Amino acid sequence: MSSSIDNANLLEEVSDITKKLTYGTWRKQASWKPLTVVDAEGCYFVDSSGKRYLDFSSQLMCSNLGHKNKRVIEAIKRQAEKLAYVSPAFATEVRAKLSQKLKEVLPKNLTKYFFATSGTEANEAAVKIVRMFYKKEGKTKIISRYNSYHGSTAASIELTGDFRRIAVNSTGAFPGVVHVPDPYCYRCPFGLSYPECGVACAEFIEYVIKNEGNVGAVIVESVTGTNGVIVPPKEYMPRLREITKEHDVFLITDEVMSGWGRTGEWFAVDHWGVKPDILTTAKGITGAYIPLSLTATSEKLAQFFEHNYFAHGHTYEAHPLTLAAAVAAIEEYQENNLIERAKTIGKYLGERLTELKAKHPSIGDVRGIGLFWAVEIVKNRSTKQPFNTYQDKLEGLPLMTDKVASAMMKDGVYVNSWISHFVIAPPLIITQEEVDKGVEALDKALKLADMEVVE
Repeated sequence: MSSSIDNANLLEEVSDITKKLTYGTWRKQASWKPLTVVDAEGCYFVDSSGKRYLDFSSQLMCSNLGHKNKRVIEAIKRQAEKLAYVSPAFATEVRAKLSQKLKEVLPKNLTKYFFATSGTEANEAAVKIVRMFYKKEGKTKIISRYNSYHGSTAASIELTGDFRRIAVNSTGAFPGVVHVPDPYCYRCPFGLSYPECGVACAEFIEYVIKNEGNVGAVIVESVTGTNGVIVPPKEYMPRLREITKEHDVFLITDEVMSGWGRTGEWFAVDHWGVKPDILTTAKGITGAYIPLSLTATSEKLAQFFEHNYFAHGHTYEAHPLTLAAAVAAIEEYQENNLIERAKTIGKYLGERLTELKAKHPSIGDVRGIGLFWAVEIVKNRSTKQPFNTYQDKLEGLPLMTDKVASAMMKDGVYVNSWISHFVIAPPLIITQEEVDKGVEALDKALKLADMEVVE
């Protein structure tokens, strides 16, 4: 194939070129046939045939502002014309401006910031910061949860609890990570029921801290993201904060997906009034218009590094283009009242999804908060038997969730599907009518799962 591709053939060949010359992530390559997307605006994107799709999951739960937001695009243009790049060793006006804006929206105890380009990097920075702080004490162990995803690099994949860590088989790449059960009430790992359980999942973390020894931090997704939008009981996060303080253990909250209005608050921890020692975030910080991540730390950590070496950094740290986009994104959230809007529209979305459970025997659970929801499907509602397992995913076998999602695509609605659930997290600008369109497509497609339910 010629290295020069004329415009007439580009749209026909781009999918084949993409498959041949680039990797499709988290999958076997042979079955990958990527759809060519050529345009996007508002809550919709368009393929090369001109077909429009409602973006019912904000792509990878990141396009919080929708597509073609003028303020963000113009901010990137202006910054590119003024100062596209400079070493992070220098100060820039946009770096100072974003830092001031962050003080308006972050938990008030977080006073110093490190900027990188992905959630993975934000979490890598967080655990490195903890280990640097506790180097003399030897408190190097990090507690994470099984049903978590914190990234794909050496440290962050070890923090990750789901099957992607197993597939990488990176044991030893970042030693000292201990995994614990999640506050997954629908499938309680302790076989208990809330609230009689006394939030045993939180109490167990204290048990692990006491018996492991040398624990420096606990890292949790405030609301679990890809692995099923697991919203913890209201007592969980406050109790976890108490436990970590009592044992002089840092609390890291991963808000890569749950931040920036997704749950109806600036950050999910705000629902419970919890102030973590470190907060990591990415995705919605720019609305996904350009890659940026944030690791925000407490004053205690900031003071430590005044006279101790901060052994971390990147070439693209605090990149001016990314910071300009973040300033514009925060202004969009603020001026258009999108955080409160996510709460209001999210309530309606939750009601519509809950209605489906009564109609479809394949729905085992509907859960969520704000504009962040999951619909979990099961083969048997009584036993909670899933249609598929993570082993099916690794082996590239067809998943029921993929069948349902494919049917929705035919009806012009895109939804993020995982092993046994769908992550429904549309842009915060979605209208009630667009919510109805998405839910109706899911309603129709779920009949495929209903036909294979076992009573």
